[in-house]
Amino acid sequence: MKSVSTIAVAGAGTMGQGIVQMAAMAGYSSLLYDVSNEALEKAENAIISNLDKGLAKGKVTENQKKSTLSNIRFISDLDEVKADFIIEAIIEDQSVKQELFSRLEKINDKDTILATNTSSIPITRIAAGMKYPDRIVGMHFFNPAHIMKLVEVIRGASTAPEVVETTLAVAKKMNKVPALAKDSPGFIVNRVARHFYVESLKLVEEQVADVSQTDRILRASGFKMGPFELMDLIGVDTNFSVTESMFRSFHFEPRFRPSRLQQQKVDAGHHGRKSGQGFYNYED
Repeated sequence: MKSVSTIAVAGAGTMGQGIVQMAAMAGYSSLLYDVSNEALEKAENAIISNLDKGLAKGKVTENQKKSTLSNIRFISDLDEVKADFIIEAIIEDQSVKQELFSRLEKINDKDTILATNTSSIPITRIAAGMKYPDRIVGMHFFNPAHIMKLVEVIRGASTAPEVVETTLAVAKKMNKVPALAKDSPGFIVNRVARHFYVESLKLVEEQVADVSQTDRILRASGFKMGPFELMDLIGVDTNFSVTESMFRSFHFEPRFRPSRLQQQKVDAGHHGRKSGQGFYNYED
């Protein structure tokens, strides 16, 4: 099993912020990379806010806050993204992820592990064409990453056993509960959860129920959040791109067909909490 002391996270969005926070809290020397300095500034503020909330609840000490922040470097130069273990948390697009990994392979050691936080794209597809496909593994976190315990670890067709073992160990050190999943579209959770969203969207499109009614009914059935509340939290655009990816991966199986209603929200820029408006309004 590979020894890991440094972790880099590519992508300073909601997922990247949470992942790098957990890496730093686990004691890893951590990097957070993004092309946008504005995104990096927002990420730093979000991490500080998360830690302050933990302080207020007695779950984080002042020393833990200080050490966590001192463990993180915020960088916008890709050439500085060098680490023992790198996790990408960028757009859910296979070609974009492959381009990033291809560039990272060139500037890192051949034994650096490249983990993808994809929620739907098979790891084998992402690893195809890479110089070291045996170093590529799936490490799918759940939103919000600094709170949710589950992490899916996915072995691609070429992933080396020691890479899987190292990824499981890293997840545990980050205080996560890893679940080993086979390499198929959506893995375990998103394959099951997709219909939580898709069928709820159909209910609203067909005027069986409205958005708030659907959320109330599902909360009353035992879910912590309704589907529309959860889509707004995750990001309506992110959720839609995952559905599109799975629809293609399952060869356009009708049960995975993306919703026109959700497409309209994306086109309007109503991406949920992060944009101030989604299925609900957060601007007030």
